[in-house]
Amino acid sequence: MSLPWIIFIVLALAAAGFVLGRGRALSTSDSRLLHSLPSFHGWFVALSTAVPALLWLLAGLLALPLLAAGEGARAQGFTIVGVIAVLLSLAGLALSLKRVSSDFRARNVVERFTLLMLILASTIAILTTLGIVLSMLFETMNFFSQYPWQDFFFSLTWAPAFHGQSQLGILPLLWGTLYISFIALAVSVPIGLFAAIYMSEYASKPFRSVAKPLIEILAGIPTIVYGLFALITVGPLLRDWIAQPTGLGTSGSSVMTAGLVMGIMLIPFVSSLSDDIMNAVPQSLRDGSFGLGATKSETIRQVVLPAALPGIVGAVLLATSRAIGETMIVVLGAGAAAQMSLNPFEAMTTVTVKIVSQLTGDTDFASPETLVAFALGLTLFVMTLGLNVLALHIVRKYREQYE
Repeated sequence: MSLPWIIFIVLALAAAGFVLGRGRALSTSDSRLLHSLPSFHGWFVALSTAVPALLWLLAGLLALPLLAAGEGARAQGFTIVGVIAVLLSLAGLALSLKRVSSDFRARNVVERFTLLMLILASTIAILTTLGIVLSMLFETMNFFSQYPWQDFFFSLTWAPAFHGQSQLGILPLLWGTLYISFIALAVSVPIGLFAAIYMSEYASKPFRSVAKPLIEILAGIPTIVYGLFALITVGPLLRDWIAQPTGLGTSGSSVMTAGLVMGIMLIPFVSSLSDDIMNAVPQSLRDGSFGLGATKSETIRQVVLPAALPGIVGAVLLATSRAIGETMIVVLGAGAAAQMSLNPFEAMTTVTVKIVSQLTGDTDFASPETLVAFALGLTLFVMTLGLNVLALHIVRKYREQYE
């Protein structure tokens, strides 16, 4: 008996239990005296039929690799687990049907189960985040036991060598990450915010219904396509029209190439969210401003934008996090040179690109050249967390003044 068939049988019994439980509740001596609606009785029977069997099945699947050695023993053990799961389902169906009566509080049981599922969902999200952080933290500690943390945080050279004598300074990677992200935000934030202001406050409904979906299409384009666009079109244009005539560079792969293309990709993250937030500002605030004699532009500057500031900050934060974590556009548009320079037409790289390069190929997870990827990932996590804390501080400070 295979796993899909076992799950199908259990769910089929649960569906039958819902129908039988609801019908049994309706067929009581006086269904008007039921404490709970018939559907709650049906859900009680269905849950009693499915949940114990599925929990047993999950526990069996987790325990079999530890308790049974060999394919034959595992197959036999799985058959026993599946039969017991079906028997538990049948037992739950029979016992729960007997409890259906006019005074049984089925609603309380179902709502308690729903609350438990909500708590479990939130706990899984928290534990997942905690697991990610701890996994990176332990490997980062292992890395720092083999490589000096002073050289990692303060060295200006990134030159990994898997035969030893590596120089793994993070500063060139951080510089490239922040430089490219700054250019991307310098492109996306003004354009996205101005587009949101126009669509929210000036554009007609027919134009808005067409323009907003067209802008949001940018968010659905795969990043590899943006990377190819940077490599084939934007890079050569910047090289031929700006970099070479001014003597700033001769390569199509540069910080400016990746930053411009990434900024185009981030425009819908800023414009769409900001537009929704500004549309959520109560019309009464605008009417009050107009009643005091303010013009349209003054109302936008003094009323709408301050009222929508928390959402706008959130949109910019989302775009910033997206820019910091981008990889493909940087690989194809900015190159892979780990260096520190103010020239935006030189090739540089980011933290995420080096994480990928250090974990691909024939790697030894006991060497510092591979473990450095976890230290880089933890550094990115701390940077993103700092951005979230800063944004939360700005939003709280503004809300205290506004409210």
